[in-house]
Amino acid sequence: MSQLEQLLYAQIEQARLPLPVLEHRFHPVRKWRFDFAWIERKLAVEIEGGVWIRGRHTRGSGFEKDCIKYNAAVLAGWRVLRFTGGMIDSGLALTTIERALKKSK
Repeated sequence: MSQLEQLLYAQIEQARLPLPVLEHRFHPVRKWRFDFAWIERKLAVEIEGGVWIRGRHTRGSGFEKDCIKYNAAVLAGWRVLRFTGGMIDSGLALTTIERALKKSK
């Protein structure tokens, strides 16, 4: 798990929210995985690292591949939340996850 994933997971635990499955493979053919998934609620979280340093998720090829993955997930009925490190640090990621989990009860 990356440092950002560890931080968000700890926030989820501390808030006493249901714990997600880590690295859930959601597609029957492709090897795509979600960073976090609440499978029964079809809620996924992807943590987008390196957004300020031109990491994989912000360069052309990586960005395009992510779009394909996220679109496939939505077509399969998943709700996908995407967060940056800043959103995790500020608590915005946690409050958004809380709201999404409440909506899917």
